[in-house]
Amino acid sequence: MATFLEQLKAVTVVVADTGDFESIQKFKPRDATTNPSLIASAAAMPQYQALVAAALEWARADSTDKSNAAVAKRAVDRLAVEFGIEILKVVPGRVSTEVDARLSYDTQKSIEKARELIAMYAKAGIGKERILIKLASTWEGIKAAEVLEREGIHCNLTLLFGFHQAVACAEAKVTLISPFVGRILDWYLKSTGKASYAPAEDPGVQSVTKIYEYYKTHGYRTEVMGASFRNVGEITELAGCDLLTIAPKLLAELDALEGPLPRKLDPATKAGGPKLSLDQAAFDRLHADDRMATEKLKEGIEGFSKAITDLEKALEVKLS
Repeated sequence: MATFLEQLKAVTVVVADTGDFESIQKFKPRDATTNPSLIASAAAMPQYQALVAAALEWARADSTDKSNAAVAKRAVDRLAVEFGIEILKVVPGRVSTEVDARLSYDTQKSIEKARELIAMYAKAGIGKERILIKLASTWEGIKAAEVLEREGIHCNLTLLFGFHQAVACAEAKVTLISPFVGRILDWYLKSTGKASYAPAEDPGVQSVTKIYEYYKTHGYRTEVMGASFRNVGEITELAGCDLLTIAPKLLAELDALEGPLPRKLDPATKAGGPKLSLDQAAFDRLHADDRMATEKLKEGIEGFSKAITDLEKALEVKLS
């Protein structure tokens, strides 16, 4: 009998949530996603030191300020692109590369950074159709994505926790959203004191299901990619979602399981409720009312920002 992973690939695009090429080669996903934490982890591995050296060399040549701190800061974006270039040699589809999380509340600077990343890929001979620019699902990030999408730069809106964020992303016609299933579960476990949830009752699973059905009901082209999973049950409960980005450990678990894997999400389902439209005032009000989304978005941006800062410090040490 086919493994869970093989059956999942028949109804969902499987994406590797890692910067480790060896894991990507093993599980053969169509796409791959990265984030600052994953890039920082991969950059510390011995087998990727040549990429780190290449990023530092590029940054040293490209920077007008030759101080170690300035070069290290410049090298961070280049390192993400270096990993993206290598990942695209392994996957047939797309790679997601993240805009500096410290720009999450600055629309114009996010746009400029995204264009810069796309230009780096272009100089390496990689077209923008193979890149997804990741932006946090703040109002400012969503507005940046709206501009970028009109320029043909496809965006992946990450750190998405609330339904209001998903509605705004669809209205902005972004290519893809990444609702964080596991981090939603984390919040509810902590706030309720429960030890666990059954997969179908998992708040993260329910959130993605609601978004998926809403998009399909109203014909939005924005794709839903569940992310940040804590267990296999969350993944199997979302079989049929447009895409799922999965860490190597859980890909291995899925590849080791056999038995029937029923499809849970179907685009023919029309149960998404009335169509909504949000301006910034409505978005801000709904965000303030959603304590989980407010806390997890803030926490996520702070975590990714810290990962970037730590990586800059590590690169500065290498330069010295």
